[in-house]
Amino acid sequence: MYQALYRKYRPRRFSDVVGQEHITETLRRQVISGRLSHAYLFIGTRGTGKTTCAKILSRAANCLSPEDGDPCNKCIACIGIEDGSILDVLEIDAASNNKVDDVRALQDEVIFSPASVKKRVYIIDEVHMLSLQAFNALLKTLEEPPKHILFILASTELHKVPATIQSRCQKFSFKRLTPATLIARLSMIASAEGLTLTDEAADKLATLADGSMRDGESLLDQCASSEFIDLARVQNTLGLSGHQELQQLVKSIVDRDMMATLSKLDELYDDGKDMVSLLGDMSIIFRDLLINKLAPGSSLLDSGFEATVLSELSRRTTPENLFFCLDVLKTSLAGLSRSGGSKLTVELCLIRMCNDRLSDDTTALLSRLSNLENGCVTPKPETGEVTENIDMTVSVNSVVPADIETSVEDDEIATVLPEVTPESTVDPAPIEDPEEATEEAPKEDTEETPEESVDTGIASQESGCFWTDTLKNLESDPSVHALLNDRTIVQAEQNDNILTIFITDAFIAGSIENESTTTLIKEAAKKVLGFDIILRIEVGSIDANESKHSKLESLSTFGIFNFE
Repeated sequence: MYQALYRKYRPRRFSDVVGQEHITETLRRQVISGRLSHAYLFIGTRGTGKTTCAKILSRAANCLSPEDGDPCNKCIACIGIEDGSILDVLEIDAASNNKVDDVRALQDEVIFSPASVKKRVYIIDEVHMLSLQAFNALLKTLEEPPKHILFILASTELHKVPATIQSRCQKFSFKRLTPATLIARLSMIASAEGLTLTDEAADKLATLADGSMRDGESLLDQCASSEFIDLARVQNTLGLSGHQELQQLVKSIVDRDMMATLSKLDELYDDGKDMVSLLGDMSIIFRDLLINKLAPGSSLLDSGFEATVLSELSRRTTPENLFFCLDVLKTSLAGLSRSGGSKLTVELCLIRMCNDRLSDDTTALLSRLSNLENGCVTPKPETGEVTENIDMTVSVNSVVPADIETSVEDDEIATVLPEVTPESTVDPAPIEDPEEATEEAPKEDTEETPEESVDTGIASQESGCFWTDTLKNLESDPSVHALLNDRTIVQAEQNDNILTIFITDAFIAGSIENESTTTLIKEAAKKVLGFDIILRIEVGSIDANESKHSKLESLSTFGIFNFE
């Protein structure tokens, strides 16, 4: 019967465990000196050897003829523990035995002496899954256990283990395995199995394993359908994208070429590439671009791209834009597992990366400002083409103050402000008809009242009255007006044609999220703003939203330009 590689090549001695010498040496010396503790706590990420070391320690503590602290794996005790025939060594899954009754049953057993070995050993895997009551029940046993008892607890989430439990155990932290360690181990296993594993394939498997030996061995097992395993075999078997395809995709994103980016994604999707792996690989590449941008020549690069390629790509962008892209990738990766359509989620992610104008968070705004300062390419909103200039909308009523000095060259000013001058706001042609003069006179008045001002996306916010006027229009419906009138619970923010209502009370948010109420709010806001709006309702802390809004306002204090 075929056995998986990670089970077949599981270490049976402390000397076989790689990458955890700081732990295995300590445990061997304790076995040799007979100074074993009554409780151990093994912590670390998945696949780093926690359960493997626990099983080796259980055999070493009961071995009839240990060899330099290692179990001999030949005596009756070692063989019986390994094949499960000795019931004095139990492995318990805390994920499925996490109730207080399960721990009480364990307490009833520990008082009995072992039947066929020196120590009764309990290996409790994923111990952080125990309930609080179960931890409390286990506490007394850990504090004053019988002499013949040995507890070995394993967990991947130390913060969920109570401090009272941690203080009664010897704690060992298992490190994430390095790529070099993984490559050496995978090459050894491939050689033992009669497989030819190329260096590029081993490096790729080690990168995908992400510090987990078990994951690396499982991936090697998956690719072992052929005796020759190269990089192409790994990519085709696991549904990964090649370097050339990733390079083309990243280049189109850096160049803000929306059409090329979406076309390349569609091609990768049709080829069956895994979308989660694609975003993960892109995160590694953009992380390397950021490191190469801030610390050229660093040895911390993981993507495998050539230095010249990374330098060329990083030269075309800014650190702020790379931070924005990484933030978008991180958010999309976190939500990809919960989304119904993976391709749509990835498409939206790449669209935002190509055009930071579609995001309103601080990282997107900083990216746009850095593009303005460095003259990086930005997409035209009409055609999606790229241009070296930053698209900006200038308010007609805004006039550059005379006392502001600028270092911008004349040709740059002509590019940013094509034809806007103070004189251009006044019609030079004389008015001959008195009736026409009477009709045109109000248009010459540049000091408009808030009700007659031309909306620029933030005009209503500057006047501070758009939400007050909207609430007045809602007085016809007393119930809706009463729900929205409390400023300590409800606040509003308008940006372009989007009206966002921040509510701290979930009940109030649920009361106004029906279609009839939202329609009333939209109609009331339209009467004030003069155009249709998109309504968003967000439940959360108002202080956090105010903090975010204040940061955005602090970047718009110049008053001359309205960045879109």
